[in-house]
Amino acid sequence: MLNKIICGAESISAVVGKCVAWLTLVMMLLTCLIVVLRYGLGIGSIALQESVLYMHAMVFMLGAAYTFKDDEHVRVDVLYRDFSPRKKAWVNILGGLFFLLPFCAYTAYMSIDYVAASWRVLETSQEPGGLPFVYLLKTLIPIMMALLIIQGIADILKSLGVVFNKSQLTEAQ
Repeated sequence: MLNKIICGAESISAVVGKCVAWLTLVMMLLTCLIVVLRYGLGIGSIALQESVLYMHAMVFMLGAAYTFKDDEHVRVDVLYRDFSPRKKAWVNILGGLFFLLPFCAYTAYMSIDYVAASWRVLETSQEPGGLPFVYLLKTLIPIMMALLIIQGIADILKSLGVVFNKSQLTEAQ
């Protein structure tokens, strides 16, 4: 049962992460196009520039859970790297329960009014010729937090499995 929950959560992170990863290629191509248009042809486009910013936000915010799933996130591991797998699992459990999940839940909760206000007015760019989708961009905040909560729960469950299996091995010996 727990394996199904973990696999389901991690598959969500993997699918979203892999889809969003393709945006980096699109961003690079679009940035090249912007440079050619601006400096080669003297044509500027605020909408194109903002679209690169939107894609960058999507890569960062929607890719965070995928990065966390693969344990590629930033970690100050001065002590952690020398810990046994069981100690690492305990650090992951406690960090998830006391830092990650509360932070994500609080941030998601605090962003609701902010995002709702943007949706009420269908907020657009303040720049002339900018994109009319600022409300969608702001919606990434609670989505990011939800994805991190899902992945955080999966990580806590995996770490509990490490702790549980280690204790079974110790008892058997």
